[in-house]
Amino acid sequence: MKINFKDLILFEDEDFLLVNKPPHLATLDERTADRGGSVLRLAKEYNSELQAAHRLDKETSGVLAFAKNPAAYRHLAMQFEHREVTKRYHAVANGIHNLDSISVYLPILQLKNGTAVKIDRAEGKTAETIFNTLKVYRGYTLVECIPITGRMHQIRIHLSCLKAPIVCDPQYGGEPIFLSSLKRKFNLKKETEEQPLIQRVALHAFALSFALMNGDPIRVEAPYPKDFEVLVKQLNKFGV
Repeated sequence: MKINFKDLILFEDEDFLLVNKPPHLATLDERTADRGGSVLRLAKEYNSELQAAHRLDKETSGVLAFAKNPAAYRHLAMQFEHREVTKRYHAVANGIHNLDSISVYLPILQLKNGTAVKIDRAEGKTAETIFNTLKVYRGYTLVECIPITGRMHQIRIHLSCLKAPIVCDPQYGGEPIFLSSLKRKFNLKKETEEQPLIQRVALHAFALSFALMNGDPIRVEAPYPKDFEVLVKQLNKFGV
């Protein structure tokens, strides 16, 4: 599927460019042999000066910020470092959870193979995430996740610690979600296997707030991509 980079742009000024990253596309070029490009590669075709200011997991969709010049890159990097950037993610979690500014403060250690993490109170790096319930469904919860730190898989493992793993995240205990589990009357065509409503970790980077070069605050929101939107629509329709 050909992606038109211009269609992804959410905000642009002379210093910054923010896009809505599609799911299943890496932020940066992957170290291994070329596996389908990256958002950075598309960005550089649009403007060769662009530098990614942070990254999202390959499966995760949503707001991704690029800097257009070294000064802008430093400006945003410092805000990330001083935790002055607010990142808000939306996740669909397994189970019913009433989370009201619940803070999970558990240190995270990256496993040797680099593909997963675990909670490790002795060796792990400080990690904190704040969670709020946005909407409760029958057996599922739409959760707002605000990571204070930026560790790999932080939201995923912290939700797992709350016994609220993200839908379709088997790595951290999340189960797939099927329409048949929401709809009371559900007929599947004979000899077809039902597909999950979403084929990836149900996590979307919904909003990013930071200060522009002149100090003005900005909040950029990314609409749900199609798969996440379909999931939430079906929950709203059949899961309440």
